[in-house]
Amino acid sequence: MRYAVVIEKVNETYSAYVPDLPGCIATGETVAEVETNIRDAIRFHIEGLEEDGLPVPQPKSVAE
Repeated sequence: MRYAVVIEKVNETYSAYVPDLPGCIATGETVAEVETNIRDAIRFHIEGLEEDGLPVPQPKSVAE
């Protein structure tokens, strides 16, 4: 599955979140770092949902 990710610059750092996975967020000093961190966050978020027996949301957001 491929989820849309929103990356925002906040002062001198970057933050990212996944609209289709509420609570799935990451930060980083660079765009490359936040991209790596959000990939890890998505994986851990999905693993946590599965371990708790909760449904994993399907990607619905559209990225341009």
